[in-house]
Amino acid sequence: MFGYGDRVSYDTEALRNIYPQKSLWRRWNSLSRFQKNLISLTMVGVFVCVFIFVSMDKSSGLPGVNMANRLPDWRDQNILDLSYPNASNKFLGPLGPPVVGFNKDESVKRGDIRPLSREEEEEQIRVGEIPQKKEDQVVSKPKKLIFSGPKNEKQEAVVSAFRHAWKGYSEYAWGHDHLKPVSRTYNDWFTLKLTMIDSLDTIYIMGLNEEFDKAKAHLQSEFRLDINKDVNVFETTIRVMGGLLSAYHLSGDEFFLEKALDLGNRLMPAFNTAWGVPWADINLNTLKPHPPSWNSDSTTSEVTTIQLELRDLTRCTGINTFENAGAKVSEHIHTLQKKDGLVPIFISPMNGEFRKHSTITLGARGDSYYEYLLKQWIQTGMTVDYLKEDYLDSVSGMVKHLFKRSGPSGYLFVGELASGGSDFRPKMDHLVCFLPGTLALGTLFGMPQEHLRLAEELIHTCYKTYAIQPTGLAPEITHFNLQKDADSDFVVKSNDAHNLLRPETIEGLWYMYYVTKNTTYQDWAWEIFQAFEKYTKVTHGYTSIGNVKSTTQTKPLDKMESFFLGETLKYLYLIFADNGVEGPLDLNKFVFNTEAHPLPIYNS
Repeated sequence: MFGYGDRVSYDTEALRNIYPQKSLWRRWNSLSRFQKNLISLTMVGVFVCVFIFVSMDKSSGLPGVNMANRLPDWRDQNILDLSYPNASNKFLGPLGPPVVGFNKDESVKRGDIRPLSREEEEEQIRVGEIPQKKEDQVVSKPKKLIFSGPKNEKQEAVVSAFRHAWKGYSEYAWGHDHLKPVSRTYNDWFTLKLTMIDSLDTIYIMGLNEEFDKAKAHLQSEFRLDINKDVNVFETTIRVMGGLLSAYHLSGDEFFLEKALDLGNRLMPAFNTAWGVPWADINLNTLKPHPPSWNSDSTTSEVTTIQLELRDLTRCTGINTFENAGAKVSEHIHTLQKKDGLVPIFISPMNGEFRKHSTITLGARGDSYYEYLLKQWIQTGMTVDYLKEDYLDSVSGMVKHLFKRSGPSGYLFVGELASGGSDFRPKMDHLVCFLPGTLALGTLFGMPQEHLRLAEELIHTCYKTYAIQPTGLAPEITHFNLQKDADSDFVVKSNDAHNLLRPETIEGLWYMYYVTKNTTYQDWAWEIFQAFEKYTKVTHGYTSIGNVKSTTQTKPLDKMESFFLGETLKYLYLIFADNGVEGPLDLNKFVFNTEAHPLPIYNS
């Protein structure tokens, strides 16, 4: 007997006698036909694998793709030095409209991957370095804007609502992401002080100087971004970066820009993909990006709704890296095949392709792609032609494929296409109610007046989703009857009957009033505000509710989303301003990101 590790000697001569050697040919002939076929297939498979491996580019792992000049890999632990001492002296120049834009004569074609020029290489993030601003980038610091506070009773009422919500947040969730007003505690999603940062510009615009100063002091002492936390790139960009940049433009305080720059640096490794399509999530400490746990792909609306913020960060710092990363995504998606301008809701960071057979919708995961086509074009001084063209194509596609009328009343609504665009469903998310505002905004910049007519009909439908409910509040999702002899135009399923204090309809009403000066839109907004006051206001704030179909069983969900203060109450305050214009917030000078954070319009 011998155990594991005992040394065993063999008599090789004896082995030869026991197992006499055969020639390879004799051994082969002794095999069965099945054994011969199995060995042959194995050898062919090995040969094919070796051939593919040899033909692949070693640096990228992708056939035919030269990635020698790609962004640094996120697995490199020292991609960026994020401490940047004395950042205000190093980067923070002044805000202004530097000539950083696109060459309209250059077409971006699918699969056109080429080595970077020396100039482009210098713009890439280098290992161990922070992106530097170019010497020829001239930026100027924004001037502090002055807001005088509410000017009428309705604005006063909205400010009072904000104070009530802010008081609950200050007492029970200070420094956390969301208030849970019923249980008097908090919820942390990203641990990034979402409600505080999302609310900064609302506080400033309402003239609440004491609250603004207190929030800024807390952020200066407590806000850190080097946390070991996975965050969603899109949500973090629109809420946190957007909120910080907007606060910078309104107040002129460079602290907010310093934090936005820190955040921008930390998000950049998510764009380290072959086609520039970012991963959905990233860890802010390790800088490792990855897909979400529930899906291998990124969401189309998310990867195309970060460009306003990244471009503005470049214009504020003179560092082209951020704008280039965002623009590369838009330019790539411009080259992809679409259904009359409409896009599926999922896209792969690995191959840059839309997921086949995924839904086409203007609701969740699709909505803000279309919004940012228009708003990017406006932000760049109407100089980037493909953005305008893609936007106009998409509106035509909406009219052709998604716009339908309900029965029996004939309300215009926006449905969706399932199964890759072959199956129409008469289902409209509350999120879709951003669209009338976007259509109306476009007409201020020369888009067809037909868009305004569509916007007028759609905003009426959005308002009706509120008005027909006993609570006066809209559900998260509404289905529409298509039969002309139906009993009702609207169908609300029990699982869709919740209201999350969303802003989209109020947003649309503000744009419609701003463009048309029709006070009916103010009246509708006031009705909705009163419904919020009656059915969502609780002792320590405002809560989402689970059932808009009952005035006695609203089923409070015990959560006050950050966008209620950052968007819903902001738009309510703006719509009751004279002519919809609050102080210097002129839509010829500012474009609002998808989280209602105003950013300046540039001339290129």
